[in-house]
Amino acid sequence: MVDAKNPPEVDRVAASRKAIAARRGRASLKRDLGTRVVTPQDVMRRVDRDPAAATLRITEFLTALPAIGEGKRDRILAELGISPVKRLGGLGVRQRRAVATWLDRRFPEPQPRAGRSRLLVLAGPTAVGKGTVAAQIQAAHPELLLSVSATTRPPRPGEVDGTHYYFVDDASFDRMVENGELLEHATVHNKYRYGTPRMPIERALADGRSVLLEIDLQGARQVRRAEPSATLVFLLPPSWDELVQRLVGRGTEDAEERARRLRTAKVELAAQGEFDYRVVNDDVARAAADVAALVRRVN
Repeated sequence: MVDAKNPPEVDRVAASRKAIAARRGRASLKRDLGTRVVTPQDVMRRVDRDPAAATLRITEFLTALPAIGEGKRDRILAELGISPVKRLGGLGVRQRRAVATWLDRRFPEPQPRAGRSRLLVLAGPTAVGKGTVAAQIQAAHPELLLSVSATTRPPRPGEVDGTHYYFVDDASFDRMVENGELLEHATVHNKYRYGTPRMPIERALADGRSVLLEIDLQGARQVRRAEPSATLVFLLPPSWDELVQRLVGRGTEDAEERARRLRTAKVELAAQGEFDYRVVNDDVARAAADVAALVRRVN
């Protein structure tokens, strides 16, 4: 007979590992909320299928959100009539509805605008995989023009001039700006300049083709000002931890540059509400298919 008060050692080890995994899952989820990799609405939608979300206390959930401290958290719980000992998975139907209403008011999710054009802008934080996803889309949809940016940074190993980027010097970039040849341009990470040549895009759109721009946040904002009908898509990492791993694993930046890019990534993630759609890059093929579906939707 098994003693319920003294389970076998193998059961205790398994339970301990499960508890550790659960704590790590909740800690990762709170980091994702704090860095805006996920929206609080995303977390509420996954409560019934994600143990980390289900076992997260409502107090931890709220204080993980930007600009919510303990005092504000307690006022919110009192307003919603929710006990601070509750976990998200233990909220009743009425309580979930109250939380959802409060979240939509405080942290509204982006809503697609009407009248969008065939000019699709793909942006996102550093190391999220924008270039890889864009290349996958181009391979599957050769009828779509993938714009090639100009940049003053040197090529990375394997990059080809005219295919991945137009690699130019500062003087050439200055001339392109002065002549109005760029749809947008920006200095990224306080170091190198990037810009999108205007003529190939205008020619493709006039021919009835769709155009995909893979650019940074500054560039996306400029495009939206210059072409308000452009469709903006924000590419998200599956988690903050995964984004850090991708940047470190890439090995193309030194420690100082990685730290600078991660600081920038936090700022970029906070801007996702400016975009029409959000796509999570947890699988390159699936993310590319999701973005391509948006291209077809506006054709």
